[in-house]
Amino acid sequence: LQRDAKGQYLFDLLCHHLNLLEKDYFGIRFLSPPAVPGHLLERGCLGGGSGPAPSRGDTAALPAAQPPFTMCFRVKFYPTDPAALKEEITRYLVFLQIKRDLYHGRLLCKTSDAALLAAYILQAEIGDYDPGKHPEGYSSNKHSEKLERKIAEIHKSELSGQTPATSELNFLRKAQTLETYGVDPHPCKDVSGNAAFLAFTPFGFVVLQGNKRVHFIKWNEVTKMKFEGKTFYLYVSQKEEKKIVLTYFAPTPEACKHLWKCGIENQAFYKLEKSSQVRTVSSSNLFFKGSRFRYSGRVAKEVMESSAKIKREPPEIHRAGLVPSRSCPSITHGPRLSSVPRTRRRAVHISIMEG
Repeated sequence: LQRDAKGQYLFDLLCHHLNLLEKDYFGIRFLSPPAVPGHLLERGCLGGGSGPAPSRGDTAALPAAQPPFTMCFRVKFYPTDPAALKEEITRYLVFLQIKRDLYHGRLLCKTSDAALLAAYILQAEIGDYDPGKHPEGYSSNKHSEKLERKIAEIHKSELSGQTPATSELNFLRKAQTLETYGVDPHPCKDVSGNAAFLAFTPFGFVVLQGNKRVHFIKWNEVTKMKFEGKTFYLYVSQKEEKKIVLTYFAPTPEACKHLWKCGIENQAFYKLEKSSQVRTVSSSNLFFKGSRFRYSGRVAKEVMESSAKIKREPPEIHRAGLVPSRSCPSITHGPRLSSVPRTRRRAVHISIMEG
């Protein structure tokens, strides 16, 4: 791959390698060294407040980091209903992403939900419980013995006979019901200086503080998003003509602009009926020159309509254990779908939701 290659070229190359047709849900993230702000390729805002993204048609435009460059293929727009995805290969890739969200504490769970999700992962990756292969403590991880026993109990008694595909599907169905499904958090502070994380999900705008969701605004209630320097504004119109403005402060102006772009993309993707309705959005006002941005791509409804027309033999899936990386499976150093034994499994670290 040439350094001046287009980001779209790399993305298409990966989709071809994975035999993936439902590709609108995915994108590429560049992982930079800690001292260099993260950078996103042509596919646009993949979240995390990690830096600016080149517009469509730009080169990959990697920042001042030294090769080898590490990038990862990951979910950009989480499906509203992941269980309804047309192809199993797509569901499997979304399953891998949500499993990683669980590892990194982005998908918050109550104890009962955590046990069930972890048990589905066990069933998908090691199959039915076998006392000869799975000694006491086989589900051990960093959590309490009580949670570990519950995970093993569900795996032994409730999931026997489920194929990997069925367990993954059940995992997706359960994950989709959780409040923080689809969250890719952007660190910010509120007007009182308290730390917060902002995120955009298939259902709306979310604010997290600690392990609690403190705000949830549906997409049809969001009337405008804008930014000025490090300040991000969300304009909301709720029932009975109630209008509010939520204000947050990003770490840098670049992170704030990135947050704004991600919000514009997510609202367009999930809210609009067709891509022809997409309009250029400006953050300018009388005192601030601002930026202009236009989402480029299909919207969720169009993607689902296109997926319904897919008619081919389902591609073969070579399931693999997940090799640890900095934040997601690496293109250059991550798992090849057929190379990692299913028994190589990373312990599931789960964040328990308060309340």
